[in-house]
Amino acid sequence: MPLEPASQAFLAELAESGDPPIHESTPAIARMSGPIFSGLSGPGPEVASVRDLKLDGGGGPFRVRVLRPEGEPRAVLVYFHGGGWVIGDIDFQYDHLCRRLANTTGATVVMVNYRKAPEHPFPAAVDDSWTGLNWAAEHAAELAADGAPLIVAGDSAGGNIAAVMTLRARERSWPAIDYQVLVYPVTDCDFDRPSYVAPENQLLLNRDTMLWFWDHYLPDERVRQHPDASPLRAESHAGLPPALVYVAEHDPLHDEGVAYAEALRAAGVPVALEEAEGQMHAYFQMVNVLPGAETGLELVAKHVNEFTDRFREAI
Repeated sequence: MPLEPASQAFLAELAESGDPPIHESTPAIARMSGPIFSGLSGPGPEVASVRDLKLDGGGGPFRVRVLRPEGEPRAVLVYFHGGGWVIGDIDFQYDHLCRRLANTTGATVVMVNYRKAPEHPFPAAVDDSWTGLNWAAEHAAELAADGAPLIVAGDSAGGNIAAVMTLRARERSWPAIDYQVLVYPVTDCDFDRPSYVAPENQLLLNRDTMLWFWDHYLPDERVRQHPDASPLRAESHAGLPPALVYVAEHDPLHDEGVAYAEALRAAGVPVALEEAEGQMHAYFQMVNVLPGAETGLELVAKHVNEFTDRFREAI
């Protein structure tokens, strides 16, 4: 279906502003969009508690934010935010988004503010995220009810990181990740898939912007094929946790998200593949800006809650 009207109007407003696209900007200028979009979303809802702390996995310090919902948390959900590994932050729109996730899923949400490229290129984001995930696993008994499931989630570049975390955890036999939520994830470094080059998908995110992100994050094209960068290229996807893969119809990353869901399914991993019809990339984080964000949050919460219910019943 066509791009939904609210997204069309949003893009028209951006065009009228005269600001250059991300791929014609510097990282510093591109990062200025965070506070602007956050102002559009507004502050998130109250949660029972908010805790900020610093971690260091050996590469340098980074921040983690722990959002605890009211009542006894049903799960621990580690969230990796999007932004092409270059932009994005736990202080702006993602704070609002993750507060909503905490309240709608009843999970303690651990937000990982991994270091960004180009100042900290690959594998800094992966290594920081691994440290954050392990911290959450080691403190699970403090973060949620005893025996609660451990979930990884993320959108776009954060979906890429979440997928990489499941591969690394499988190879190292720790931690035991029970479920993964991948929202329009980056899973490969192929820029010529049909959805990448389709004219109707050159919107808020387009092919040139993705090339700009990859060039800042991992300029070596050979290394991009490593599963820590392109999880679709892993030799095997067997033994990974059940997944929700949620793609957007009008998104350069659409096809690689579908391909990842298919690879998981072919390896025997239970997968729910959902498509946000009429939506473009980044809709999920546009809380109070695009109506697709509300629909997306409800869908993700539904899948997480259904999984958590099944998990608790099986204990």
